[in-house]
Amino acid sequence: MYKFSYEETLSDSGNRQRENERLAIEQSVALLKTAETAGPQSREAVDAIMFLNRLWSYFLDDLAKPENGLPDDVRAKLISIGIWMLKEAQAISNGKSRNFAGLIEVSNVIAEGL
Repeated sequence: MYKFSYEETLSDSGNRQRENERLAIEQSVALLKTAETAGPQSREAVDAIMFLNRLWSYFLDDLAKPENGLPDDVRAKLISIGIWMLKEAQAISNGKSRNFAGLIEVSNVIAEGL
């Protein structure tokens, strides 16, 4: 009886975490869309890039932990995506890119997968 309830709680907790991650990515997308309209040198762009950097830094930290339950190949792919996201965000901050659309598209794909 207790084991079943504990397993159920763990499953619910994982579902809740994925939902929170999806919501955070959707918030990032909303900020990126606003930044895309306002331009790469706008305050909105700074806010969107800062949010994206914090979010993906959190994801990368979690993906690097041995206790992360995702299969190694999925973790590796997500780490690669996260590194690309951070590099692309840095390129926008440095004025070398205006690729908000790429960040938005990849973020939407990740959110749909959650």
